[in-house]
Amino acid sequence: MKLKLIDLGLPKEISEKVKGIDPAEFSIGRITQEHRERYIVSDGENEYDAEITGNLRFSARSRSDFPAVGDWVVIKTYNNDQAIIHSVLPRKTALSRQAVGKAAEEQIICANVDVAFIVQAIINNFNINRLERYLTICNSSGIEPVLIISKTDLSDEAEIARAQSTLEKRDSKVRYILLSNETKEGLDQILNLIQKRKTYCVLGSSGVGKSTLINNLLNNDLLKTGQISHSTNKGKHITEHRELFVLENGGIIIDNPGMRELGITDNDEGLETTFQGISDIAKKCKFPDCSHTSESGCAVIDAVEKGLIDKDSYYNYLKLRKEQARFQTTVSEKRKKDKIFGRIQKNFYRDSDKYRSHD
Repeated sequence: MKLKLIDLGLPKEISEKVKGIDPAEFSIGRITQEHRERYIVSDGENEYDAEITGNLRFSARSRSDFPAVGDWVVIKTYNNDQAIIHSVLPRKTALSRQAVGKAAEEQIICANVDVAFIVQAIINNFNINRLERYLTICNSSGIEPVLIISKTDLSDEAEIARAQSTLEKRDSKVRYILLSNETKEGLDQILNLIQKRKTYCVLGSSGVGKSTLINNLLNNDLLKTGQISHSTNKGKHITEHRELFVLENGGIIIDNPGMRELGITDNDEGLETTFQGISDIAKKCKFPDCSHTSESGCAVIDAVEKGLIDKDSYYNYLKLRKEQARFQTTVSEKRKKDKIFGRIQKNFYRDSDKYRSHD
C-alpha cells in the first residue's frame, strides 16, 4: 500500500521544521520497526533497512536519545533499500520507563503516540496496582490512556461486574472497554476511538491478547499469536519487537512486546495526575514537604483513616513515590560522577598537551 508521509501521521510542526532539508541529500521517514539498534524506516512509499550514524551514537547521552518506533528521523538513503539515520526529530510525546537492569537510565518504549491502549486480561492478569503504574507512565508522557479489559469470553458476568466495581472504586475516571478477541465483542468500540493519522500503542503483559487485538484491527492474521493454556488461561509471549502498522481506517497502531518490568521515571506530574485525589488532599497537609507516612497534620493520612482515600491506592501511591525518588537520587548521583569524570578527562588531555609541548 503506497502512502504519503502525512498518512504515517506527519504533524505540521515537523513538516515545518524540515523545509530547509535538501531533498537531493536527505529525506524524512518514520521508524516502523526496531530490532536491537537496527531499524526499519518508512517514507510512505518505501521502506529502508537503517542504522544510526557513528556521530549520533557517540553524542547520545543515554538510551533515550536513540531512535524508537514512532520517531520521525532524518535519513540518507543508498542502495535503494538502505538508509543511515542522521538525526531524531523532536518528539511530541515519548512513552518511557526505567531501562531494565540499568540504573538511572530511561528507555523510550515508543514515540509520538496520542493514545495508549493498556490491555489487561480479566483472568489472571487484572491488577489495579499494575494499572496505576501504566497510568503513571502514560500521564508522565502526556498520552491519553484507555484500559482494555480483554478475554471477557473466559469470564462470567459476576466476575466482570466485580472487576468493574473494583476499578470504579479505585479510579472512576479511567476510560475502559470490555473486549473479547474471540467473539470480537467490544472491537467496534475500539475502532470507533481510532482516528485517521493519529497514533496509538498497545501495552500490557505477555499473553493478554495484544497481538490478537491488532490482528483483529488489521482484519488480518499478520502477527503471530500463542495458544491459550487450558490450565492457566494465559497466552504465550510471541511479540519480540516493536512495530508500527497503518489500519484500513487510516489510524496508526504500534505493537509492543509484553513488559515484565515497568519502572517509572522522575516525572512528578505523571504521579500527581494518576493519583489526583491524593494530590488534591495533600495540598492541605501541615508541612509542604510532607511524606504522607507519619507526620502530624498530614491530611492524606487523615483521609485514609476516614475512608476518603482507598487504602490500597494509598499504599501503591507511596510505593511508586518511593520508586520515583530512588530514580531521581540515582540520576543525581550519576550526574555528579559524570561531572567528576569529565573534569578528570579534561585535566588529563590538558596535561597531555602540556607535556607534548615540552618535547
